[in-house]
Amino acid sequence: MLLRRVTDEDGAPCLLLTGNYTLAALEQRLQALSDELAGYAADPGLHWDLTGIEQIDDAGAVLLWRAWGARRPKHLLLRPEQERLFSRLGKTPPLPVLPPRDLLWPVTKLGGAVFLLWEHLTGIVILAGQLLLDMKYLAAHPARIPWREISANLFRTGAQALGITALVGFLIGVVLSYLSSKQLQMFGADIFIINILGMSIIRELGPMLAAILVAGRSGSSMTAQLGVMRVTEELDALTVMGIPHSLRLVLPKVIGLGIAMPLVVLWTSAIALLGGMVVAELQLGLSYHFFINKLPDAVPLANLWLGLSKGVVCGMIIALIACHFGLRIKSDTESLGAGTTSSVVTAITVVIIIDAIFAVIFSDVGIK
Repeated sequence: MLLRRVTDEDGAPCLLLTGNYTLAALEQRLQALSDELAGYAADPGLHWDLTGIEQIDDAGAVLLWRAWGARRPKHLLLRPEQERLFSRLGKTPPLPVLPPRDLLWPVTKLGGAVFLLWEHLTGIVILAGQLLLDMKYLAAHPARIPWREISANLFRTGAQALGITALVGFLIGVVLSYLSSKQLQMFGADIFIINILGMSIIRELGPMLAAILVAGRSGSSMTAQLGVMRVTEELDALTVMGIPHSLRLVLPKVIGLGIAMPLVVLWTSAIALLGGMVVAELQLGLSYHFFINKLPDAVPLANLWLGLSKGVVCGMIIALIACHFGLRIKSDTESLGAGTTSSVVTAITVVIIIDAIFAVIFSDVGIK
């Protein structure tokens, strides 16, 4: 490639461009040529003659276009194929100008998050109120109770979750018992492993593990199910037919999970205690018969009812949150994925908050 400044027949200065202006040819001296062309472009009276260029591609055209300041010079001589290339560049919209950085963006982000939280809270409260009205309606019209939907949700959220909750519960019991036995052996307090396992699993770990697993498994399933119904316009079809979403879709899920969760909590706690009992027998020599006989004395019955009540509350809240986010999903797959993720994260967070509230309120219940 060659740049040569000459004087044309009229005596005006003219820049002749020759050679190849392709990406392969420009690669070695791209920056230097860009600066040189920008210097020539600073002269508004300069004539540009591109007819001597043998080959030019988009890279060469963009190089010249940027040197000219994204507009054609006043005097420009082109071949027909070059004319088409620069005409296309002239129709290209300019790059968007980035807005200046807002120094108050942390406050703006925090305010947006607060308003979004308030929107979700009001939406969940409204949905809960609608469910209460639906229950009042069903109490007056028992024939309209969706027994089949409740039974199906009870099976999906309860019976089908027994495998994963049993596996996780057993492993947690094994780990907790193994670590506790190592510490108790140092002080000769082997017998107190029953107290540690009983109180921690029945009162806290059993309900928490079951709730978190169900939130990740059944909660995401509920949100995705309602989201797919939104994408396939099934929710719109129900609205057209006059069938309320809360009565046929949300209420069976809330009732089904509210019934299933305490049973899953009981199952998870029992399997976790079984795992702890196995390790206690292997590490400390405590027999199964001794462990089972001493467990009621070490753990008051109130802890069992407290754990089951946590299961009921967490189950209904998880289903309510899952349905809330499911009904908010828009008719696109991106919203479906984002809504399901937000549902699971929110449900798990609320489960932990509920557990903390129970711990504070019932701190004196079931403690000897």
